[in-house]
Amino acid sequence: MCWGVFPLAADQPRSQHALKPLSLSKDPLAAAKKKEGASEDAAKEKEGAPEDAGADVLLGPLWSPSGMVIRGTLPSTWAGRQDTTALRTALREDTAGTIHLEGAGPAGPPPALPEPKGAISSPRSGCREQETQRMSGEDNGRDGSASLVWEAVPGMLFQEDKQTRLHPLSLSWVWGYNSSLAVHSLMDGEDRVLLYVSSHTVVIHDVLGNKQYHLQGHTNAISCLCVSEDRRWVATADRGPDALIIVWDSFSGIPVRTIFESHPEDGVSAIAISQDAKYLATISGGTVQRVCVWNWTSPTEKPMCSTELRPEFGYQDYVIFNPQNPYEFVSNSKTQVIFYLWGNAGLQYGAPLLSSKTFNSVVGHFSQSVFHFNTSQALTGTSAGKLVVWDTVSPCTPSKELRVKPHSMKATKLVPMQKDSLTVLMVFESCIVTGDVKGQVKFYNGELRLLTCYSHSQVGPIRSISFSKTPPDPPSASPACSTSCTSSSQPFVARGTLFAALRSTRLSEQTGNGSVCGAGLKLSSDLVRGGAVNMEPLTMVAWRHVKRLFRVSSIAHLFVYTPVTCKRQKLCRCHSSSGLPTQVENGTGSSGFPRRFTRNFILSTSDATVLHVATDRTNFDKVMEEAKKAVNAIACHPRQALIAVGSRCGLLKVWHYQQTKYLVSRIFTEAGIQCLSYDPEGYFLAAGFTDGSIYILDAVSLQSSCKEFKFSRGPVTHISFSHDLEYLATADEKYSVTVYKRVLQNGSKCWEHLAGLRSHYKPIRSILFGVQLDSNKPRLLSLGEDRQLVEYDLNSSSKDHLVVLHRDQVEQVAVPLCLAWYPQLSTESFILTANNCYKMKLYNTTTKMCRKTLLGPTYGSPLEKIQILPTTDTMDPQKRYLAYITKDKVGLQILPVDGNPHKSSAFICHPDGVSDLASSYDGRYVFTAGGQDCTVMKWEVNLNALDAAASLGGKDLIPFYNLLDGGREGEFFRELEDYFYYAQLRSHGIDTLETRQVSTHIPLEEIPSVMRAMGFYPSEEEFSGADIKPNPRSARAE
Repeated sequence: MCWGVFPLAADQPRSQHALKPLSLSKDPLAAAKKKEGASEDAAKEKEGAPEDAGADVLLGPLWSPSGMVIRGTLPSTWAGRQDTTALRTALREDTAGTIHLEGAGPAGPPPALPEPKGAISSPRSGCREQETQRMSGEDNGRDGSASLVWEAVPGMLFQEDKQTRLHPLSLSWVWGYNSSLAVHSLMDGEDRVLLYVSSHTVVIHDVLGNKQYHLQGHTNAISCLCVSEDRRWVATADRGPDALIIVWDSFSGIPVRTIFESHPEDGVSAIAISQDAKYLATISGGTVQRVCVWNWTSPTEKPMCSTELRPEFGYQDYVIFNPQNPYEFVSNSKTQVIFYLWGNAGLQYGAPLLSSKTFNSVVGHFSQSVFHFNTSQALTGTSAGKLVVWDTVSPCTPSKELRVKPHSMKATKLVPMQKDSLTVLMVFESCIVTGDVKGQVKFYNGELRLLTCYSHSQVGPIRSISFSKTPPDPPSASPACSTSCTSSSQPFVARGTLFAALRSTRLSEQTGNGSVCGAGLKLSSDLVRGGAVNMEPLTMVAWRHVKRLFRVSSIAHLFVYTPVTCKRQKLCRCHSSSGLPTQVENGTGSSGFPRRFTRNFILSTSDATVLHVATDRTNFDKVMEEAKKAVNAIACHPRQALIAVGSRCGLLKVWHYQQTKYLVSRIFTEAGIQCLSYDPEGYFLAAGFTDGSIYILDAVSLQSSCKEFKFSRGPVTHISFSHDLEYLATADEKYSVTVYKRVLQNGSKCWEHLAGLRSHYKPIRSILFGVQLDSNKPRLLSLGEDRQLVEYDLNSSSKDHLVVLHRDQVEQVAVPLCLAWYPQLSTESFILTANNCYKMKLYNTTTKMCRKTLLGPTYGSPLEKIQILPTTDTMDPQKRYLAYITKDKVGLQILPVDGNPHKSSAFICHPDGVSDLASSYDGRYVFTAGGQDCTVMKWEVNLNALDAAASLGGKDLIPFYNLLDGGREGEFFRELEDYFYYAQLRSHGIDTLETRQVSTHIPLEEIPSVMRAMGFYPSEEEFSGADIKPNPRSARAE
């Protein structure tokens, strides 16, 4: 392990001025003057500084959205029109914003690229009276109540009381996350808050408080995300049908902006947000990728500009803005880096060539790219452990066209940094930070000189690095010393430090004959006014560096002071020629790193581990360790609030799901876990593996209670215990059922293999233990896609001989998918099945005859698994409920099943596919496993909400009328009504002279004729399976 202390520039502190909301008037100029006057008054009151006319003009474009406030009603995300006035106010924008159409670019002249580039041009120009009047009118019509976004502060998500659950199923907790996406640190210190993606949900996780808040709105798995510099705005995007881009307020958890149909063909593969948090850059998926720039604070649904990339550039999966210039960004694939520049001329890009022949050295695949913090260069990390240095071409005759186009970027150097592959590259303050496949985090200065390295033997390949929002307080800070070193609350600046910093920005455009304080920097005479520095003539680049290095937010804060001698002070902060902070002790410089500039950071790795690194204590704390491969198996304890989670990587973990605490785990290195099951008493936990083996474990310690069994011919897909704990049955991918029996040996019971049988010729969908009606002995059934329901005779089975008792075909055309014992709601006992035609069928448990065929839930895909929710003592025994999963949804169904669509409800849980379903022993929670998305979700059940929805749907036949085209008043219903009359004429006889009795019933024997008249032609076999017989005197149908 290698530790070190490294220098970084101090970060700009939050402004302590009270931000007052901008009152919108019909006169935009008056409103702007009022805002400007308020800012000047606040600055004078706080600092007592002389008036500086250029300060506000200079600071305007550089204000970050930290401490943002939004007044007014809550912006509607899902409505057709969204109120973005508050957002533009929060981002320090003029509320009367100009709407830019696609290709138009921002208002004002196109941005130039000076040497060094990085000047920020403000897009806020033009006449906006009409927009301001419209916004002012809306503001006057409001009731004055503050919105949730306006009132939001960091950490408020976890301070509110738990709200009432309004849906039948509500997401309560998520285990696991998408390790291919970054993990961001929103807060650090006493409130350690992380933000990460789990399937289609953004999770804000308070680690120390053990709480989660979920940002739900995507219907597809989230493919990319980005976070603003102040950690308030979170932009997420997905890929798939109806792909969305959503911008969230992380303080309140509210989606403040939704962009529909941004990339309707293939969704979004990469997204980035500018330093000022006003613009988004997105890159679509697919073969032909489209790059768009969005002003998300504008209500328009079209991008400001866009362009398409050629397929030979490779799949661009990473994009980042230039922090010094929001009109410039870079993206890269594994083989190509592309530089972009957008403005009035649209979106332009340049793709410089680079190969192993360029520098006669292996380049490797590109990972990530960044812009250098104080030069015109850009850097790209590679899999060969090298950094590619990109710089602008300097022609002999400077051309204005070349300076404003990205085509002039060229690879100038290939710097070997290490042997291991670089996976993360970022700029933090005045350092360049890298992460590699061996878990090392290295810090370099602007000249790529190593400052320090953090490493740990248990850290895998690094996927992301996120620094804390504010540096931790120094543990050995001396208030007395800090007080005596400065004569006021203004920051201490040593003589010459300011001008050395300005010199490092290379402001070649400033010329003059005078010099200040002997610093050697040539400045015009009007830069110095009585000891204060007038920054108006300086460029944006200069102000950005001064603001960051000296922790100031206003020009009024900058003064040049003569240092006050302090006997207690041994260290004095100054700057080297490179512009980096160094530590000086008794006049001797070193490469040390002042403690008060250190920041803790969060590491996420490709193997689904998240660690917190405290730089002052030099230690790694493991925050999360989740499954790095597919999670296909979950099981709930039958008597306690425990859930077991198994993954394909061999990790088995047990959680207390009410307290959301990890209890115990075990790693199996031989194979992955495919299925899990607790026995009815909760003593054992059986696990089936991908290599065909099964383990029977102690439910508490996860230690093996007997030897490993390996009798299955393929990966074990299903596993189940009998109710009396005498049998254990498994099903595998080779269509075989294997049974194990518990026997008495040497005075103790142990498990042994009984027999196995290849009883199906297509995949087995379910195995089910039950209890015989005339005894307490177990019975075993299996259901396959071959439409066969097989029951086994366990009593007659012997060693290596499994006897089949019955074999029944349960479907003619449809494919059965799942099986469950139907609750005893009547005198007859049933088996419930669901097929791929959205039908649910009830079969008599003894005769296997189909008694009812009903419409099941129709939510895009048929039911994959079903499970009867357990009952509690307080519930009505006649009110039972069914939990189910489809391809991507989880839902609840009220029993008895009758085809009423209002008795069912479903929610998207895992867009890429649900692999398993489990319910808690008391029926209060339902759990789903997401398979490839490596997550498990806990859903809180609210049966009252489901009952209320069913009641609102109507009674009798009213809920069913809407299932017909046009409803009860439609043409289809009228035609069906005529066929009912024709059927009654047929049953009564056409030539009869007796008085006819018109009824709403028809004989069962006429149902086939009515169905065929409506265009549905079932076979006679299907009618016989439904027990429809020609007996008009005793059976009638509605």
